[in-house]
Amino acid sequence: MTFSAEDSLALVAILVSVALLLVAADRTRVPYPILLVVGGLGLGFVPGIPEVELPPDLVLIAVLPPLLYGAAFFTSLRDLRENAFAITLLAFGLVLTTMVVVAVVAHALVPGLGWSTAFVLGAVISPTDPTAATAIAERLGLPRRLVALIEGESLVNDGTALVAYKFAVIAVVSGTFSFADAAGSFVVNVIGGIAIGLAVGFVVRQVRLRIRGPALAITLSLMSGYLAYLSANAAGVSGVLAAVTIGIYMGWYTPELTTWQTRLQGVAVWEVTFFLLNALLFALIGLQLPVILDALSGYSASQLLGYAAAVALAVVAARFLWVVPGTYLTAWARRKTRPIPNPGQASIVLGWSGMRGAVSLAAALALPLTTDAGEAFPSRELVIFLTFAVILVSLVVQGLSFPALIQLLGIEDEGRTEKEENKARIYATEAALARLDELADEDWVRDDTLERVRAMFNFRRQRFRSRFDPESDGQLESRSLDYQRLIREVLVAERGAVFDLRRQRRIDDVVMRRVIRDLDLEEARLDG
Repeated sequence: MTFSAEDSLALVAILVSVALLLVAADRTRVPYPILLVVGGLGLGFVPGIPEVELPPDLVLIAVLPPLLYGAAFFTSLRDLRENAFAITLLAFGLVLTTMVVVAVVAHALVPGLGWSTAFVLGAVISPTDPTAATAIAERLGLPRRLVALIEGESLVNDGTALVAYKFAVIAVVSGTFSFADAAGSFVVNVIGGIAIGLAVGFVVRQVRLRIRGPALAITLSLMSGYLAYLSANAAGVSGVLAAVTIGIYMGWYTPELTTWQTRLQGVAVWEVTFFLLNALLFALIGLQLPVILDALSGYSASQLLGYAAAVALAVVAARFLWVVPGTYLTAWARRKTRPIPNPGQASIVLGWSGMRGAVSLAAALALPLTTDAGEAFPSRELVIFLTFAVILVSLVVQGLSFPALIQLLGIEDEGRTEKEENKARIYATEAALARLDELADEDWVRDDTLERVRAMFNFRRQRFRSRFDPESDGQLESRSLDYQRLIREVLVAERGAVFDLRRQRRIDDVVMRRVIRDLDLEEARLDG
């Protein structure tokens, strides 16, 4: 394969566009999936952009495992347990409801769209993507329990939707479908996928126990989703659920298996990985849009826009039809444990937070090109187009209006996370003071050093305790912030001195990076 000058320039344009979108997301504080979907749309209409076609299975296997593993890894297991009832309603009942409603609407409106393909479309756009919703929710101080529901739903419904997607695609490709066989296979896929995810997770955990180097540990972390996904696929069960399961498993154990260097670097690596995978998917859809639209030349623009609007409305309507009674049912079930104060407001927020994203896009791009009979997969381009349209509508319309909705409802964070964080800091500080007392008689512990460190931790404990004191005058917090400001000013001076030494060629880049990294870590310890 040769790469022409035009292709090279087009690739440069794509890379520059992705970089500009990242800068725009940082400057505007708009969640990057919203900008990526708009950028992907615009990319499809840039003159000279090459047409790209990848094997469908490659898209699914290359992109989904790390996305699923990473999302599961950073999900709170406690939140999943506490919200198990509500998440189950959303991840199973809502997924199937959305799939059926979308299939009925699409089959009724689109001439020639068969039931099996309509159900494929419903399965593709039934899973939600929490990236944009949670980014907005956390920035605006949405209660943690609602954020946990949005994240937990997306995590579990990925597995449910993609297992349903698998059977819907098989029905189209093979031309046959048996509900009894599908139900039995569904149970086997779920149990088998979870079992293999746990088994692979146990093996990976044992290996991670024996690894200390950050590079090797992070590489194994990036590979873990693939290991579980491919193992499950080889066994004929759900690779999606295997990737999600190992992500949850390793998310629980990894913090105790790794060094501080690995933890710091690992979070940064995963943030970059998420962005690049999302950017790759939206770039791929942009590159394929001209081909898709050419294949849909039999439909008028007004027809395509009408179909897209109808399917998008069906997705939103199905969600509200399920979420509103489900929220009240959950509120009733939790009335004696952790009651939901305003189920009406909560149902509106949850209903409007059902944005679609990378998982749906990957599933659509992964549709087979042909059936077992050698014929073209029916209405494949239409399914991809409608999927992208629903993602575009959900991210742009719902995503951009989500902040206004939260502010209009007047929902505020109950402060649970902040209280728990302060308790954890107090508990950790008291453990440090207890350890100092144990070390006081050691030969290598100097009296002046001991008193200086003890005073620092005593001040820290008093400061965090004052946050629970309603009569506190805020002096301890103010003193701490003034101290942190002073330290930051000093660190800026230190960095400037090190950069000067490098510019004067008195130290090399290796030394510069080591010293700057230590200064950065020192600043990272400041929490004000």
